[in-house]
Amino acid sequence: MTKIAKRVKKAQELFVGKANLSVEDAVGLIKKAASAKFDETVEIAMNLGVDPRHADQMVRGVVALPNGTGKTVRVAVFARGAKADEAKAAGADIVGAEDLLETIQSGKIEFDRCIATPDMMPLVGRLGKILGPRNLMPNPKVGTVTMDVKTAVEGAKGGEVQFKVEKAGVIHAGVGKVSFSDEKLAQNVRAFVEAVTRAKPPGAKGTYVKKVSLSSTMGPGVSLDLSSTASA
Repeated sequence: MTKIAKRVKKAQELFVGKANLSVEDAVGLIKKAASAKFDETVEIAMNLGVDPRHADQMVRGVVALPNGTGKTVRVAVFARGAKADEAKAAGADIVGAEDLLETIQSGKIEFDRCIATPDMMPLVGRLGKILGPRNLMPNPKVGTVTMDVKTAVEGAKGGEVQFKVEKAGVIHAGVGKVSFSDEKLAQNVRAFVEAVTRAKPPGAKGTYVKKVSLSSTMGPGVSLDLSSTASA
């Protein structure tokens, strides 16, 4: 515990007086402070001026980060016949129909992304109470209900990140690893912010993006200068 406390205190000291940094400066600071024994994830948090309790203020979408996430994504696909074969060939980890339904109902969820062909949705719909709260329910708005199974699987494996605003108007996501270069992390951050900005809902009034912060898995956070998050 003493070692952990010293590590945390040392990291926090680096952040004293630091706020509204450029993306590059924030990335550099976070990487310098990251001292865990594993490759920490660089996480982004965006505070938005929306109330997701209203349907016209819901923010959700998907973005393909230019440099991936550095995370191995396990993909499950609900499909039959040729589409099931297509999913397997594209690299899906689990492919099935009723058998996959039963596995999930038993409480065994060994995947990070769930994709389904449209004809499978009546079956998948029975899993709403299980997959919904985990943000794993296939949805056509983020490309996970599709006949183009190959593209969906490859996208999930290649670094696509789904985002959905939470009750407090906040979006969280991982945008890379501290082992990434500063340049790659900065590119990922800007791509993510741009995607969320494009997803501005019609009901959003006033300031849409209020605050953007970066942190590592085990480290403190720092706010970004919003003008620096725009792509060049």
